[in-house]
Amino acid sequence: MDEFESLSHSKWECKQHVVFIPKYRRRVLYGQLRSHLGEVFHRLARQKESRIEGRPMSDHVHMLISIPPKYAVCQVIGFVKGKSAIHPARLYGERQRNFSGQHFWARGYVVSTVGRDEEAIRTYIQHQEREDQRLDQLKLWR
Repeated sequence: MDEFESLSHSKWECKQHVVFIPKYRRRVLYGQLRSHLGEVFHRLARQKESRIEGRPMSDHVHMLISIPPKYAVCQVIGFVKGKSAIHPARLYGERQRNFSGQHFWARGYVVSTVGRDEEAIRTYIQHQEREDQRLDQLKLWR
């Protein structure tokens, strides 16, 4: 039972694989923010007693997030997306002509419960960036 976490009256293991994208998949703006967003995501998740593993890719975010059962998944993801949209607005809002307000993330997200496939999902997230780069190189030859 070492992998279970605990609250005052419960033991739990609730992990989800979450993917979401910036609005219009803006690669240029997002590329400049990658180093800052990871830190922002971790700080926001800690406010909801959650833990995040994963990384921002060039045009989307993959994360493996552990959320306590007292919070709904949509509540935590909405909080992380909403508050993290403020960061790029403050950093780049005045310098980017096409950037409007705090509408940085697209409206939806994909979430999948992890269960016992945690290691497979962790490996997938780690190798996703290399796969995206490989596919981008193949598109150059078309």
